[in-house]
Amino acid sequence: MNILILGSGGREHAFAWKLAQSKKLSKLFIAPGNAGTASFGTNVNISTTDFEAVKKLVLENNINMVLVGPEDPLVKGIHDFFLADVQLKNIPVIGPKKDGAQLEGSKDFSKRFMIRHQIPTARYETFTKDTLVEGLKFLETLQPPYVLKADGLAGGKGVVIPTTLENAKLELTEMLGNSKFGVASNKVVIEEFLKGIELSVFVLTDGNSYKILPSAKDYKRIGEGDTGLNTGGMGAISPVPFADDVFIKKVEERVIIPTINGLKQEGIDYKGFIFIGLMNNNGEPFVIEYNVRMGDPETEVVIPRIKSDLLDLFEGVANGNLNEKNIELDSRFATTVMLVAGGYPEEYKKGDLITGLDLVEGSIAFQAGTILNSELQTVTNGGRVIAITSYGDTMEEALKKSFANAQRIEYKDKYYRRDIGNDLKGYY
Repeated sequence: MNILILGSGGREHAFAWKLAQSKKLSKLFIAPGNAGTASFGTNVNISTTDFEAVKKLVLENNINMVLVGPEDPLVKGIHDFFLADVQLKNIPVIGPKKDGAQLEGSKDFSKRFMIRHQIPTARYETFTKDTLVEGLKFLETLQPPYVLKADGLAGGKGVVIPTTLENAKLELTEMLGNSKFGVASNKVVIEEFLKGIELSVFVLTDGNSYKILPSAKDYKRIGEGDTGLNTGGMGAISPVPFADDVFIKKVEERVIIPTINGLKQEGIDYKGFIFIGLMNNNGEPFVIEYNVRMGDPETEVVIPRIKSDLLDLFEGVANGNLNEKNIELDSRFATTVMLVAGGYPEEYKKGDLITGLDLVEGSIAFQAGTILNSELQTVTNGGRVIAITSYGDTMEEALKKSFANAQRIEYKDKYYRRDIGNDLKGYY
C-alpha cells in the first residue's frame, strides 16, 4: 500500500517510523514532513489544508490511504472533501469527518455532547462578546482557580487558568473583547476547576468497535514544576502509573462506550483516533476535553508501545472490521523529553544547526521542528524541535536514557525540562 501522512511534527515522525515497519507498506509520503520523516519516505512540501494540492499528490502517486496527523485539516473537512470527490471517494482517510471533528473544533460542542450522553465532566457555561457581562457574573459563582477555554482551535494554547477572580475577569475580557486568540475565542467556555492529576487515554475506532491504546501523561507548561506559559507539550510518559486496570475500566464504561455510542446515535460516522483528556479526581475519571487525532508529544510514547502492525489496524478502521484485529502492547515504559527552541513558546529563531543526532544511543530521536537546509544539514524549523523517546522496565530507567541523549544533541539555545515524570514517582 502507498500511504500519505499529513503533518510535520514529532507525531508524524513517530507514525512514519512505525508504518515503515509494516510489511503491507509499499511507499510512504509525508506532507510536508520534516528532516526526520525524510528517512522513511518522500517529503512533499505542501500545506495540510491545501486540499487541491493533496488531491494532486494522492492521484499522481496512487495513494491508497491517508493518515491525518494534525487537527486543522480534519476540522476544515478533508475527509468530507475526499468523500465528495469522484476520484478520491474510495481512498480511506484515517480521521473523522467535519461533524465528528467538532469534538475538538468547538469546546462548546464537545461539552454539550458530554452533557447529552452523561459523560462525567466539569460544570460549565459558554459566553460570547455579546454576553461578556453574564460571563463576568458567572465567574463570581465559581471558586478559584478558573478555567477559560477558547471555543475554537488555538494551537493547544487556548486555555488559561487564572488563580484570582480579578485576573479571570481580565482574561475573559481579553479573550472575548479583544480577540486574544483570534476567531478561536469568539466564544469562550468557562469551566469549574477540577482537582486531581491529568492523563490522556487514546482510542482507535472504526465507528462501531474500538481499541484502547496505551495511556499517557504529557507536560504542557514551559517551566519546571509546571510553571510558566502553556506549550504544545514538553514531554510525556506511558503508561501512566496510576491508570491501572480498575481506573481504565471506569474510563471505558463511563467515557469511551458512551462516546462511541453517542456519536452513532447522533449519526456521526467516526473513523480515526479519539484523544480523551482526563482528570483523575480521587480515582474517578472526568473528561477535560476531546481531541480528534493523536496528541503530540503523546504519540511519541504511545505508538512505540504498540507492537502490532499499525497499518493492519488502520485497514480495520477503513474496512469497518477493527474488531477482528488484535492489538499487542509493549509492557515497558516509554518516556519522551522535548527539546525546544530558546524563547519558545514565544518568539524563537529558526535555522540553527543541529548536531549530535548521530550520537543518540538507546533512544529514538523523533524530529518535530526540523528541516534539511540547502546543504542537507538538519536545522531547527519550529518551537518544539526534537522528542527523545526511550524504553525502560521502569519509568526512571527510560527517563535516564532520554535525559542522557538530550545532552548529546546540540543547537543554539536548546532548552528542555528536567523534571518530566517527577510528579508520578509517588504512584508506584
